[in-house]
Amino acid sequence: MEAALVSVGTGVMKPLLSKIYNLLKEEHSKFKGVRRQIEETKDEMSGMEAALEVLADAEQLDAEMRAWKEDVRELSYDMEDCVDDFIARVDHERGRSTGLKGFFDKLKKLKPRHEIAGEIERLKARAIEASKRHKRYKLDRQSPGSTTTCDIDPRLHALYAEVGELVGIKGPREHILEWFKSEASSTQLRVVSIVGPGGLGKTTLANAVFETIKSEFSCSALVSVSRKPNMKNILRDIAERVRVEDYTYNDDERQLIDKLREHLRNKKYLIVIDDIWDTEAWKTISHALLNNNNGSRIITTTRNSTVASFCSSQGDYVYRLEPLNFADSRRLFLERAFRYDCLCPPHLKEILERILEKCAGLPLAIITMSGLLADQTAEEEWNRALAAIGSSLAKEPDAGDMTKILSLSYFDLPHPMRTCLLYLSAFPEDYIIEKHSLIYKWIAEGFVCEVRGRSTYEVGESYFNDFINRSLIQPAKLMDNGQVVACRVHDIILDFITCMAKEENFMTSFGDAEQGKKHKVRRLSVMSRKYEMATMSSWDLSHVRSLATFGSFGQNSLVEFPALRVLDLGECEDLQSHHLENIEKLLLLKYLRLRIAEIPEGIGKLKYLETLDMRGMRIRKLPSTMTRLQRLTRLYADLDPSCLSDGIIGQLQSLEELENVFVPDAELERFLRELGQLSKLRKLSVNVTEAFDSKEKEDAVRFIGTLISSYNIHLLRITYGPNLPFDPMPDLLFLSLEPWCPANPAAFRKIWFANCYIDKIPSWMVSLVNLRNLDICMYRTGPEDVAVLGGIPALAFLTLETWYGRNGRIFIRGFRSLKYFKLEVKCCGTAVEFEEGSMPMVEHLQLGLKGHNRECVNYATDFGIQHLSTLTKVDINIDGNNGKIKRLIETALRKLRYRLTLSASGERCNHFEELFTELYFRKAGSSVQQKREGAFCSFLDRVFEEINQDALSRLMVLDVQRAHHVRSRSI
Repeated sequence: MEAALVSVGTGVMKPLLSKIYNLLKEEHSKFKGVRRQIEETKDEMSGMEAALEVLADAEQLDAEMRAWKEDVRELSYDMEDCVDDFIARVDHERGRSTGLKGFFDKLKKLKPRHEIAGEIERLKARAIEASKRHKRYKLDRQSPGSTTTCDIDPRLHALYAEVGELVGIKGPREHILEWFKSEASSTQLRVVSIVGPGGLGKTTLANAVFETIKSEFSCSALVSVSRKPNMKNILRDIAERVRVEDYTYNDDERQLIDKLREHLRNKKYLIVIDDIWDTEAWKTISHALLNNNNGSRIITTTRNSTVASFCSSQGDYVYRLEPLNFADSRRLFLERAFRYDCLCPPHLKEILERILEKCAGLPLAIITMSGLLADQTAEEEWNRALAAIGSSLAKEPDAGDMTKILSLSYFDLPHPMRTCLLYLSAFPEDYIIEKHSLIYKWIAEGFVCEVRGRSTYEVGESYFNDFINRSLIQPAKLMDNGQVVACRVHDIILDFITCMAKEENFMTSFGDAEQGKKHKVRRLSVMSRKYEMATMSSWDLSHVRSLATFGSFGQNSLVEFPALRVLDLGECEDLQSHHLENIEKLLLLKYLRLRIAEIPEGIGKLKYLETLDMRGMRIRKLPSTMTRLQRLTRLYADLDPSCLSDGIIGQLQSLEELENVFVPDAELERFLRELGQLSKLRKLSVNVTEAFDSKEKEDAVRFIGTLISSYNIHLLRITYGPNLPFDPMPDLLFLSLEPWCPANPAAFRKIWFANCYIDKIPSWMVSLVNLRNLDICMYRTGPEDVAVLGGIPALAFLTLETWYGRNGRIFIRGFRSLKYFKLEVKCCGTAVEFEEGSMPMVEHLQLGLKGHNRECVNYATDFGIQHLSTLTKVDINIDGNNGKIKRLIETALRKLRYRLTLSASGERCNHFEELFTELYFRKAGSSVQQKREGAFCSFLDRVFEEINQDALSRLMVLDVQRAHHVRSRSI
């Protein structure tokens, strides 16, 4: 079926007309009896398409025009449902039996075809009536706005990620920290409640305090409550964050409270409970947070003064957060609107002051307006924005004036982006929305299509980034390199888009009984408990295109949802196998997310399924019917090795993305053969299970090398063995990549290795002209390695982990396109130096260094960090507390303009030769001394010999340096 653009304003008019056009091109007898009706209907609908586009841009419509717009939009939905049902039935009938059985099958088809013909006739009549009404409106067609690729504005990381340094937050943060200090001698549990209206920055302030002091506590957690809290989920969230080991998903509230109390009994804990709306929620949570006389602390945030006083009723502290002063408001606006120079053009200064006056110090209002006007200098645009804001927001910061600001931002969006934004109303308050899944839901619904050579995913990702830049969504999870992988929606913005979605009959929340009766339900979000589900039985669910469940599925049957394109049961609390009975009836389904260990057999009949997401559950068997899923593009599941023995994966001919496959040594060759059948595969994530002898390790090396050299993969992630964070030296795989030159070097975009240490950067890597992300580990790094890495032309994100630099130095030069660089030096004895002119575009630098004494940095006196003039964020962690080394780095950091962090810890000093002697050889046991055979052992022997030679050389150099250092101190 064709991918086409669905819009909140025009409904499915565009894809509908496209499908009708394609139907009319068919000359098959299967369309006998409906061709004339289809043709006449297309003519009527085409005449109304332009008018719908114009009305979609109108913020205010009179009653008659609004009614016509809603009728035509709903008509387009009904018509597409009919057309899709017709096409799906025809496709489903292909390949059925012939002979006597085929004759009876044809008899069975007569009634459905007759029903469809009758439905098309009724829809045609509605279209003719709507067309007559349309002629009373004289509307000119306007050109829809165009969209361009959008990357995330790096300013947003400063606004959300570095909360400790946000504008106007320092004073309130210090105020609360002072109160904590004044109570430091008290071992009693103490509670600070932060109270203030929505959008004022309560969460930001609580997080800033939390990040500042959490290291002083043995365990900590920050959780959000929201207006309709699911107490089990909140208690589970706290249990996970404070590392309660024995809780389970099936524990009820009382069991979770008991386990939390037991776990926290002897701990000094810090807990932030964000966004409490009523006292009942606090009562339940507080039962779990016992007063254990260990100096524990709790921070709460709320909009309600009564709730704040209730939380802090035992002589604790209520902090009332005030709006930003004018100076801070101005600074926040300018940082967001005019990038790094923070200068307002002279002709806009007066308008700026009037805008800030109306924003009344409310951070959410300020960043929303500044996002709308970012980099715009036309006075008329600023005046238009000013005119749209009502009187001072200080009077009613949650009400109409904020709606006007958000309405400005909404109607400033291109039509496709408005549709994608309203889809966020499907998620509960404070829910962490994964970017990857969200974009594929947009695609399945038809909200996104290819634009000028960019894939649908790339277009969807540019929408996501643009929402962040406009402050319509907030980053919730970031990778180390600053890339946003999940977002959340501020509750005020969520209220706005939920209201808009309801007004447009775009999304219905279960519980809104009136909405469910007044309109046909097109998209449904269920956030209810099991005992509330009975009322859904009175609804007509036959037109629901998208269903997301964040509570109970109850006794409902999938048979009730024949029009589904998107089904998300990944957060369903009571999902069982019987709920998935009749899943084969969902003939139009494109996106399916489940959290269940057994895939139903009926899934094989979902001919249009493109995405199957079952992450979080270990899948031990794939049903044989899955081989029929010839449109399945993305398979995300933790696939057990047992899934590889039946050859099913190799038969999924359209598969482009395959994630989290566990491959043991016995299945490596078979899995490679299956991959060879997947000509469209572009993204692969595999876990190679731990090898226990040299032959298995040789097999693992050959497997990894073949993946690199022989397949047209764009994104490759390889993890070797168990990834145990508590193991100081996990079982590692040493390998050489030089012999494995890719057949198509231009294919690679991203490569990740975990627990795989290479001997050197292969020379062919410089030919990976499209590689943007590289995460790689080396046992040592030499100048030639840096030269190859620095010469990769498009490399933008690099994470390099190494034990040491050869000759005691890692000298950085090149890297013309790099934006993010993370370097982790695991052993003492290496200096890192940045050459002037290197990394001319780098924005974020993360360094992990050793600094117990001057020897740990090879007696370096200048790291060269000051040469990286484009940096906006620097995080440096030094193992060791040597004052001279810290001062050297601080001197370099002071020459840079932007937010910087420097932390130090007191871990023991480990030079690389000691690490090998004490850790690796001990772990390897006698394997180094024993006679060993095979290519892998020969390679490993060479690795150890190189390390030994490096160690001897370094020890001689250190002797000379120490002697020189002693002489210079005695002079």
